[in-house]
Amino acid sequence: MNAADSPSDRLPDADAQADRHGAAPQRVVKIRRDYNTWVANETLEDYALRFTPRSFRKWSEFRVGNTAFGAASFLVLEAVGATMLVSYGFINSFWAILAIGLIIFLTGLPISLYAARYGVDMDLLTRGSGFGYIGSTITSLVYASFTFILFALEAAIMAYALEMALGIPPSWGYLICALVVIPLVTHGVTVISKLQTLTQPIWLFLLALPFFFVLREDPAALAGLWQYPGVDGKGGEFDLHLFAGAMTVGIALITQMGEQADYLRFMPARTQQNRWSWLFGVVLGGPGWVLIGVVKMLGGALLAWMLLRNGMAPDKAVDPNQMYLLGFSAVFDSSLWAVVVTALFVIVSQLKINVTNAYAGSLAWSNFFSRLTHSHPGRVVWVVFNILIALLLMEMNVFQAL
Repeated sequence: MNAADSPSDRLPDADAQADRHGAAPQRVVKIRRDYNTWVANETLEDYALRFTPRSFRKWSEFRVGNTAFGAASFLVLEAVGATMLVSYGFINSFWAILAIGLIIFLTGLPISLYAARYGVDMDLLTRGSGFGYIGSTITSLVYASFTFILFALEAAIMAYALEMALGIPPSWGYLICALVVIPLVTHGVTVISKLQTLTQPIWLFLLALPFFFVLREDPAALAGLWQYPGVDGKGGEFDLHLFAGAMTVGIALITQMGEQADYLRFMPARTQQNRWSWLFGVVLGGPGWVLIGVVKMLGGALLAWMLLRNGMAPDKAVDPNQMYLLGFSAVFDSSLWAVVVTALFVIVSQLKINVTNAYAGSLAWSNFFSRLTHSHPGRVVWVVFNILIALLLMEMNVFQAL
């Protein structure tokens, strides 16, 4: 018999009072939870099941904000912008992208402020927002599904870059792109923040470089892009139905705010001395990601239009690898250098987002299964679990299906 089940653990005063009123004595039974020894190591665990204490929120405001902002590197943004362009024309896509950006920013701001102020992740935010125990459990499952689907999409793009540069077959590329993330995520935000800090300058430089050269060589490209009506020719003018259709493509990106919150919970406590740097870090790492996200979606539309103008099929023109190969071909005279730098840019971009996808997924699975099973083997186990699901989706060619 467990100690919690022992009659000697009852409160005698409460039992006596219950007897006097003719009621049965009450017992509080402790719910047993089993934990792996890894859970004791918070460098691995990152407080996956509870709020982040101030003692662990040791990084600067800029470091935390910069780590969260690094998640904006994902190239699905360019693919989304290109898909909108092809299906709905640029006019409708342009206004839809701006509307999506505004909605995500306004929605993400309070989420970011609460996550940073109280050190809570999306699971605790949903519980505190009225979803309740069951509701937040279901939300964790939905959120986890988003992370492994996005992981599969982003890793597939990286695998195609490996195929383009090194001739590695996609099936092997999927495996490489999945496994390389695991050692970067096992030690949580400690290692992830270092990765984002080291890669941020080169990512931003390589992101801006092709657009500078493309627009310098062809300044009239923007005028041609503005008039593009889509492949069916119906999107030359603003149409409310086409605008709404474009909105449905991009609004799913709002789920990205959950991953931003999972980083912002490490923001140091706000004080009178750091209030402005704290607010800057929260906005940068929270809803601020969508500002560059809007630019990237519009940039994807531009590069896709140029590929279509050159005669490429629409299903190929929405591939970010082809987009940036065109862009870097304007930078380098050598096709070899264009391929190498394109592959480098894609790999850096996709590693930056997939460490975030794997990390956020591990938190979501930790919360989901701890509720169902009352046990927690450790966040690292769910890192591997999340990546294995994503690998299965990649081997099923999920990117082509979408």
